Amino acid sequence: MERFPFAEIFGLHNAPGLGIGRFETRAGPIMSAEDNFEIVLKGVGGHAARPHAGNEVLVAACALVTNLQTIVSRRLSPADIAVVSVTELLTDGTRNALPGQARILGDARSFRPEVSAEIERQMRVIAAGTALAHNVSADVGYTREFVPLVNDAALADAMLKAAGTALGEANVAVAREPMTGSEDFARFLDHVPGCFAFVGNGDTAPLHNPGYDFDDAGLIHGARLHAAIVRSRLPGL
Repeated sequence: MERFPFAEIFGLHNAPGLGIGRFETRAGPIMSAEDNFEIVLKGVGGHAARPHAGNEVLVAACALVTNLQTIVSRRLSPADIAVVSVTELLTDGTRNALPGQARILGDARSFRPEVSAEIERQMRVIAAGTALAHNVSADVGYTREFVPLVNDAALADAMLKAAGTALGEANVAVAREPMTGSEDFARFLDHVPGCFAFVGNGDTAPLHNPGYDFDDAGLIHGARLHAAIVRSRLPGL
């Protein structure tokens, strides 16, 4: 941005489930912040036949995974959009050995800093309480990776109009609600106004699914849209 300064920025992401040649965006918040967490439980592992001889961590880890789901359902306002997802549970146990250490990893999504802070606070409380109940220890690591993506209202309107020109009005829609995926495009919007949008990828498996398939037929529509927004914002071309 220092070597090649610019006044506005526009970005696209393909969207499985949205028809090829279709387009969506919205003014204001459109994608969430992302926080990452790692919780390490430590106890005393041992033989699977003698669980009473140690303080294994797998039962505690399973309880903690379940308990973390109460953050959104019971500890945040229903008016706030948030997601807490556990994505990995790793232990040092084997088939006949109870683990003495477990790692729980995942991420959290939100749209406001206060919600992110409350998720972290509640996670630490729940982890400590669950660990205490199972006579093990818990260490919580929590980081903030992506900020919310908030589209400039005027440029979102400009992108919707350009999309209507490039793709046809019938293929353009205002997204009804923000999505809880995250995008590093948001960092650009800390510096200049802009708009991020979605173009259709047709009927395929979701993003980050091994069955996902990018449909090359959508590329031409993205190119047309970029050309249209350039023409509309730089009328001298």
